[in-house]
Amino acid sequence: MRCTRIPYTELPGTSALFGDYLNHFERTARFYSHDPRDLESLRRSAAAVRLGDGRRQQLAAALRRTNGETAALAQLELPDTVAVVTGQQVGLYSGPAYTIYKALTAVRLARMLSDSGARAVPVFWLATEDHDLDEIDHAWLFDNRQQPVKLSAQAAGKPGAPVGGIEITAAPIDELAASLRGFLYADEVLGLVEECYRPGRTLGQAFRELLQRLLAGYGLIFLDPLDPAIRSLAAPFLADAYQRRDELLARLLERGRELQQAGYHAQVLVDSGSSLFFRLENGRRVRIPSGAEAGDPATLSPNALLRPVMQDFLLPTAAYVGGPAEIAYFAQSQVLYQELLGRMPLAVPRAGFTLLDERARSLMARFAIPVHDCFHGETRLKERISARLIPESLEIAFEDVTSEVRNSIDRLYRELHTFDPTLGDSLTRSRGRILYQLDKNRRKAAREALRRDKQVDASASHLSNLVFPEKHLQERLYTILPFLARHGFDLMDTLFENVQPGCLDHQLLAL
Repeated sequence: MRCTRIPYTELPGTSALFGDYLNHFERTARFYSHDPRDLESLRRSAAAVRLGDGRRQQLAAALRRTNGETAALAQLELPDTVAVVTGQQVGLYSGPAYTIYKALTAVRLARMLSDSGARAVPVFWLATEDHDLDEIDHAWLFDNRQQPVKLSAQAAGKPGAPVGGIEITAAPIDELAASLRGFLYADEVLGLVEECYRPGRTLGQAFRELLQRLLAGYGLIFLDPLDPAIRSLAAPFLADAYQRRDELLARLLERGRELQQAGYHAQVLVDSGSSLFFRLENGRRVRIPSGAEAGDPATLSPNALLRPVMQDFLLPTAAYVGGPAEIAYFAQSQVLYQELLGRMPLAVPRAGFTLLDERARSLMARFAIPVHDCFHGETRLKERISARLIPESLEIAFEDVTSEVRNSIDRLYRELHTFDPTLGDSLTRSRGRILYQLDKNRRKAAREALRRDKQVDASASHLSNLVFPEKHLQERLYTILPFLARHGFDLMDTLFENVQPGCLDHQLLAL
């Protein structure tokens, strides 16, 4: 097993704000309360947490409805215990693989805090209140030919209904079995999924049970914000925030301007007509218009910027483990934390992995392919591989001739331009066409080399579909299931062992 670190700034789609948060914190310090590069800031954040014993008992009682009696809950009830929190939208078949990476990062940080003398437990927030069913009713896997496969569930829900409570009418079990056929551990994975996605389950229930089974032994506590007991605990916070909504919106608008002036963009668009609240009514989650009465606080639901603040009102949060977009949210949410809680947890980037099988690792080693070459699509990747298949003598000849032609034309240009500038300009245009033709023939030779090696052609497809499927990072598209079917459930421990506190890079992990 080999692990290579890749800076996030070298991954496609990394925002300037997230890049600076990781590598130039001083540029973003006014938007956050703690430096992610300083692990001591985690202890300072933990020391600032306050949660009364009465609230703790109420919280623990509510969480038992979802978790039962667990050692982690017993720990949470003790005074001064803090939480390392993460969360994710409920998604079919565990959602993207980074869901698992988030959970394992939270566990690792909680254990590190506890080992240092600050008692901590990991908590997973199930984002059951989200109402965009189209985002989470499907899952991407790959089959044993390394071809991406999209599976979709049928679910009976009203438009706008919180997705966690929507019943699954037909889970794509047969399609899952077909996709995993040929993998060594396919039967074990399929059996687990069938147990979790039984008829009558909601998306939230099935998602939670699958994560509980996959992460058994890691001591995670699961929190469902749709649970009536949790909603009751959150109601005072939401009622207070609603009364101050105009003030809070003004602070967010000001923060948006500050981010723009610093050269960043706001992750969540906020304007004068924005609302921080939804209301749960008649099985739907509807946005509350400006000026409307709050009504029953237990029916209120926060937007993406207010949600983490509500979460940390409920929980004794020392750190939140999030992805790049969530970390960017915090730059806006900080003003809400300041106004409503007076504290803000450390925002910790989750561990990120690209997992390589032996075939992909060998291909990358054979042709000296850095992972960045995989981020430009399969066609470009094949061209890059084919270029390395050209015989060395032919490659040298192309380089020599191209260099000689370029130098000869440059000499001729100087003479022509002195004689007649218009003739010199004409030669400049011709120069481009001549060099283009040379490069065209070079690419033809590369394609011919590739044609002669069909195995490499197939391998390039394998590599592209594994590392950058459908033009997405692997961890953001595929669920963890095909990796477990290929490598076995011991993969969970392997991933956990490679979660490194303080590592602010993505990791390329060869299994």
